[in-house]
Amino acid sequence: METVEMNSVSLKRPRSEDDVASADEIKRQKILEKSQAGNNSGQNIETVTEQPEDTKNEIIPNEESEEQEEEELEDSDEDGDPESFADMMKHGLTESDVGITKFVSSHKGFSGILKERYSDFVVHEIGKDGRVSHLDDFSVPLDDEDPSEETFTVLSDEDKQRLEELQLFKNKETSVAIEVIEDTKEKRTVIHQAVKSLFPGLETKTEDRDGKKYIIAYHAAGKKALANPRKHSWPKSRGSYCHFVLYKENKDTMDAINVLSKFLRVKPNIFSYMGTKDKRAITVQEIAVLRITAQRLAHLNKCLMNFKLGNFSYKNHPLKLGELQGNHFTVVLRNITGTDDQIEQAMHSLREIGFINYYGMQRFGTTAVPTYQIGRAILQNNWNEVMDLILKPRPGAEKGYLVKCREEWAKTKDPAAALKKLPVKRCVEGQLLRGLLKFGMKNIISAFGIIPRNNRLMYIHSYQSYVWNNMVSKRIEEYGLRAVPGDLILKGATAVHIEEGDVDNYTIHDVVMPLPGFDVIYPKHKIGEAYKEMLVADNLDINNMRHKIRDYSLSGAYRKIIIRPQNVTWEVVAYDDPKIPLFTTDLDKLEGKPLPVLPTDGKFRALKMEFSLPPSTYATMAIREVLKMDTSIKNQTQLNTTWLR
Repeated sequence: METVEMNSVSLKRPRSEDDVASADEIKRQKILEKSQAGNNSGQNIETVTEQPEDTKNEIIPNEESEEQEEEELEDSDEDGDPESFADMMKHGLTESDVGITKFVSSHKGFSGILKERYSDFVVHEIGKDGRVSHLDDFSVPLDDEDPSEETFTVLSDEDKQRLEELQLFKNKETSVAIEVIEDTKEKRTVIHQAVKSLFPGLETKTEDRDGKKYIIAYHAAGKKALANPRKHSWPKSRGSYCHFVLYKENKDTMDAINVLSKFLRVKPNIFSYMGTKDKRAITVQEIAVLRITAQRLAHLNKCLMNFKLGNFSYKNHPLKLGELQGNHFTVVLRNITGTDDQIEQAMHSLREIGFINYYGMQRFGTTAVPTYQIGRAILQNNWNEVMDLILKPRPGAEKGYLVKCREEWAKTKDPAAALKKLPVKRCVEGQLLRGLLKFGMKNIISAFGIIPRNNRLMYIHSYQSYVWNNMVSKRIEEYGLRAVPGDLILKGATAVHIEEGDVDNYTIHDVVMPLPGFDVIYPKHKIGEAYKEMLVADNLDINNMRHKIRDYSLSGAYRKIIIRPQNVTWEVVAYDDPKIPLFTTDLDKLEGKPLPVLPTDGKFRALKMEFSLPPSTYATMAIREVLKMDTSIKNQTQLNTTWLR
């Protein structure tokens, strides 16, 4: 499913109608000037620390014949006219549309620009041992089994192309012959090592042909060889998994792993990680890969843009999704308007009280068809509605080729014709159309099943999140920030109700609320009934959340309603140039880059804040509490959004 992204969003206080009317002309002129200056690219402002619960660690390999063309199309269509974007985003969601309506603090809000530069948002993963991931070491743990550096340069680009096609069964050839120039035993050995280490699944032998020596590469174990890296080539004394720290800029985790797998010529599913990280940010996280040497990984630092790999070690285990304590954030809000007192009040409140643990706007999509509506249709077993919601024309910001695809679908209901309008086939729309082409219009369930599992589950998790947000807002409105009888708390992994006599033993920070499912209990006060009423209105039975398709049966879960961030620090800094960084990253430190000297009395002020959050918690909801602002793209584009690079 396509999302439209915004480079930066100016989080500004709402103005009176008179103020808005009188500022319209100035606003249009400012936007026009920025458009003419080329400052009109975009990125959304939502940031989630982790994947949804129960989401499997699935990465679908790109189809290489389409990949480059698709990436070019996606990149070329990212930037658009800001005024038309703002107009289109009138059809998007606001926070109130998804149940985000309450604040916990009493301070007065102020405005600032979030993610003016992607480097204003840095995420460091916190492992299950509490250690914060940092990239601070490029050295490689060498051993006698590692191939020489010459391994990476001995093969020509043409040889590598032929070997890759052989490895991936892209042609009918059963072998590739590489002539040994300047024949020596040492040279032949290096070529053997290069083929075996760079192209898993291929074996080699030496042959004499017409008085010349050739290295012959061939498949030793048929098509299974690519999926299963050769066991006999890996030293028994070395752990099977190479763990490393991935530092990435402006790329999401799955895209990064797809790029790494393409350069390494392996399947993406040999990589594992503990959580997915944002695209529009600098992120640092641990990755593990099966039987790829640190030497090969380190070699990628010479040819990859926006990635750095380091802190290599060998271990006997992969990483598992969700196996982490959380993430540490460093966030800069530029051009803030708050007074020093307002900022102090806001940050003290964040540290002492926290924020409502809402699911952020990213959970629900940015177009006129929210993901929770599709999730609701799945749970209702209304598959025609599911198909229609995904494929029908919709107002708002979308890439041009998707608009044409939807128009064709509305006109013909012909999956083949609609697919022809869609050069990018990897999106959800393209996958569903392929499924309809394969299984027919009468078997929408199977057609929908072609979409990767984690994408399909995203829709029903979105519906759960929609219900949870609405119920938590009702709970805060009804009972405030105190624990009351009938609330739920966790004892171990088990939810129990707070009894009248025990209420003084708990605070709002202990209270949890359920995501609807067949394996949860509900509060024993008005909010318990509100859950039932909301699901009845959506033609769902809260007492029967099992689905005839097992994947779509919701067991439910519990989520704390207030999160108090840890390790909260902040400072206000002055600056003149909006393009300069306001702190140093791990890479800056490794490369010895000094922090720019900042003026003591600059034209602008920025709030630099740091805090740690547990998994599945949205950093933008913490920032929302500080600024007291609606973080939706729709609201900000209508309240004088600025586009700055």
